[in-house]
Amino acid sequence: MNTKNTLSVCLFPAAGYGTRFLPATKAMPKEMLPILTKPLIQYGVEEAMEAGMNTMAIVTGRGKRAIEDHFDISYELEQQIKGTSKEKMLYGVRHIIDQCTFSYTRQIEMKGLGHAILTGETLIGEQPFAVVLADDLCVNESEGVLTQMVKLYQQYHCSIVAIEAIDPSKTHQYGVIAGEMIEEGIYRVTTMVEKPSPSDAPSNLAIIGRYILTPDIFDILRETSPGKGGEIQITDALMEQAKQGKVIAYQFKGKRYDCGSIDGYVQATMELYQQEKSQ
Repeated sequence: MNTKNTLSVCLFPAAGYGTRFLPATKAMPKEMLPILTKPLIQYGVEEAMEAGMNTMAIVTGRGKRAIEDHFDISYELEQQIKGTSKEKMLYGVRHIIDQCTFSYTRQIEMKGLGHAILTGETLIGEQPFAVVLADDLCVNESEGVLTQMVKLYQQYHCSIVAIEAIDPSKTHQYGVIAGEMIEEGIYRVTTMVEKPSPSDAPSNLAIIGRYILTPDIFDILRETSPGKGGEIQITDALMEQAKQGKVIAYQFKGKRYDCGSIDGYVQATMELYQQEKSQ
């Protein structure tokens, strides 16, 4: 069992259909879409590993077997390329397989992010955990976003959401927070609204796909009624914690690409390619 200061588990909700990328995602999970030579979910796993986590809990759905196969040994492939120049191309994912434990459960119905996180309870148990949404690709030249958040968790011992300032006209696409700034870029959350119109948004500080959650979130999610879009929203559950002053919002250092959108996906591909070429 973890102490309250230790984070070893990262949850990946990966059951969504990825409809914005049809027909590419008709038979391939959106989390397996590649940025250069690595699928999105591998970037997320590497970020979690850098933050000290070695247990990856993945909530999948129908048609997602490619994720399980990716984080498994392919004996036939390895035998085929053994001793060739291509062998080193698998070093990264083999290191992940050697260092991490992967567990999986299925979300039978798509009822929102809150429901997906609740589905992962069987893999998490009674311990704090991180959540990564793989289609938010975050890059930083020094510390990854989760590493930054783990340090913050060790200081505040409560749920933490990563936020960034967005164009106010796009608030209807995000959960939006307002709160009291307690340090530069760190807020104690007082309000969270899921996908408000620009006129109703409490700020332009939007939650992105990185969370650290305390295990009481599961009991709160069980009692959370469906909200926006008839789905169980994690923002509604977090708001219950925020009423007790137990949610911190962190304006992270780094850059986020919304790879759930075609524009963000193409931008990430082009910019990471240019970075790789310049090295």
